[in-house]
Amino acid sequence: MAGTSNLSFILNKPLDVEFQERPRPTLKSPHDVIVAVNYTGICGSDVHYWQHGAIGHYVVKDPMVLGHESAGTVVEAGAAVTTLKVGDRVALEPGYPCRRCRACLGGHYNLCPDMVFAATPPYDGTLAGFWAAPADFCYRLPDAVSLQEGALIEPLAVAVHIVRQAQVSPGQSVVVMGAGPVGLLVGAVARAFGATTVVAVDIVPSKLEFARSFAATHTYLSQRVAPEENARNILAEAGLPAGADVVIDASGAEPSIQASLHVVRVGGTYVQGGMGKPDITFPIMALCLKEVTARGSFRYGSGDYKLAIDLVAAGRIDVKRLVDGVVAFKDAEEAFRKVHGGKVIKILIAGPNEKIEGDKLDTAAPAAAPAPAEGAAEAAGCC
Repeated sequence: MAGTSNLSFILNKPLDVEFQERPRPTLKSPHDVIVAVNYTGICGSDVHYWQHGAIGHYVVKDPMVLGHESAGTVVEAGAAVTTLKVGDRVALEPGYPCRRCRACLGGHYNLCPDMVFAATPPYDGTLAGFWAAPADFCYRLPDAVSLQEGALIEPLAVAVHIVRQAQVSPGQSVVVMGAGPVGLLVGAVARAFGATTVVAVDIVPSKLEFARSFAATHTYLSQRVAPEENARNILAEAGLPAGADVVIDASGAEPSIQASLHVVRVGGTYVQGGMGKPDITFPIMALCLKEVTARGSFRYGSGDYKLAIDLVAAGRIDVKRLVDGVVAFKDAEEAFRKVHGGKVIKILIAGPNEKIEGDKLDTAAPAAAPAPAEGAAEAAGCC
């Protein structure tokens, strides 16, 4: 990688984006590094900001650089940095906390109220030539992990956090509602944690076809019927008459959430990973009568990035299979259109200084192109 451009992909307002050359960031702390961004993936939250200019109370009021799923190369390191050096390839954790509040000191820095998170107003994202960040939130990639795989560590870390929240253990059965990128990765992480039955549920047949080839042992095409009926059908399809040990919603869709509480077994665990409407009708009676343990999941916490990298390095999860291709930086908006249209599972945008031949690079074999999902923009809990 050569070049000094800090060309940035900027959202001004909904559906109004531009490329702008901005000053290269500088070190603000001796503990920081400057990273030249090689590749960036597109998250559903990025697409939602592009389309609507807001997610909940996070509203784009000033021009904002998009992107937060990135990997790059260290080009400058502060005097106090001992864990990284110039030339190291790193996956970027795109948010960093205050380190001083109750949440941070309690080991839950992802819940820090003063989190600085890329491409979440008012903070700029990583779709630019360079990114400055604390060195301890940049994770060196082993030789066995490529920079393109490194750009997928962010969504994989989201999945790791969800599965850790569910406390999945060997031999368990896990039902994953939603087979978007995070849902697919949740299934793969659950298998890596030892789950022997992983059921993928979605409304799009092509997504389920890919899920079965990727990590799922069973699939179920959700029907427009009562949640209780979908739940009975899921359990019958997977051979789980007593219910699933763990149910994870990675869709944010109200019907999926309602069905989930009828799928989980008595005394089982339910984790909400997808973000949808802020308020829904929830089957609280099922939650109570079954004494279900229910947890939320938001972004990622201590150890999640490291474990995600280890899973890829060890060959336990092949994240390359989710990538349909890589486009040049100048084609960033077209990449957003493809993601919004459901034409790809994952597409990577090469950094503005990344040398590529033609307009795109081929990566792994193309993944099955899913149709656009209903409900939430992304099942990530990362926006």
